[in-house]
Amino acid sequence: MLMVNLLLLVLGMLMDMGVLILILTPILLPIVTQIGMNPIHFCIVMMLNLGIGLCTPPVGISLMVGCGVGGVSIERTIKSLLPFYLVMLVVLGLVTFIPALSLGLLTWL
Repeated sequence: MLMVNLLLLVLGMLMDMGVLILILTPILLPIVTQIGMNPIHFCIVMMLNLGIGLCTPPVGISLMVGCGVGGVSIERTIKSLLPFYLVMLVVLGLVTFIPALSLGLLTWL
């Protein structure tokens, strides 16, 4: 799962989220189900990875749009976002390796 997370994070930084969902889901879903991962859990992990990639340079579409609307430089914004990147990565690790955090809501519904 660590390799899948790394792949999704790197690709999420370089490409758009919608395109990656369409390309990678049919490729990765059979692989992760063979290792015993719940498909819903995989989708949640995938969305977290690609969401982090949307606001991470070098492409970071959401980052660039936010900087353009706010009228601030990307460098200044990235320095302010560093603690949030750390928190996002910690949450990603927790959700990835403790499936009950993301699948626990399914038992309540």
